[in-house]
Amino acid sequence: MKISIGCDHGALALKNKMVAHLTAKGYDVKDCGTYTADSCDYPDFAAAAARAVAGGECEKGIVLCTTGIGVSIAANKVKGIRCALLSDVMSARLTREHNDTNMMAIGAGVVGEMLALEILDTWLDTEFSHNERHQRRIDKVMALEK
Repeated sequence: MKISIGCDHGALALKNKMVAHLTAKGYDVKDCGTYTADSCDYPDFAAAAARAVAGGECEKGIVLCTTGIGVSIAANKVKGIRCALLSDVMSARLTREHNDTNMMAIGAGVVGEMLALEILDTWLDTEFSHNERHQRRIDKVMALEK
């Protein structure tokens, strides 16, 4: 599976840990930046990661900033993206089972590294339930883009 990842300067350290973690687990990672701790604008990197997913280059995507809020909003502006802001394992599992999210966001200043990696693993390991009521709801949400 190929995964895109993008962050701003506030989440660079966590992004680098996630890239190493994903690579060690055998995932192919498209690193959309940023690559330095210099101040930058999160929409640039969140959009790049989201476009890689929406365009089919990557199957899933991860975006990170200090709170996770800005990058999740930016990613969700890209047509076809369902990005959930996550800070706990239960939400990581349920957003995959119920919402079939194709992107996740984490706030590096909110969630510590160990919990962030556990959230990441849970999100990646959880399949969509394919329950009819959940698919119906997803279809209604995605129709809002039209």
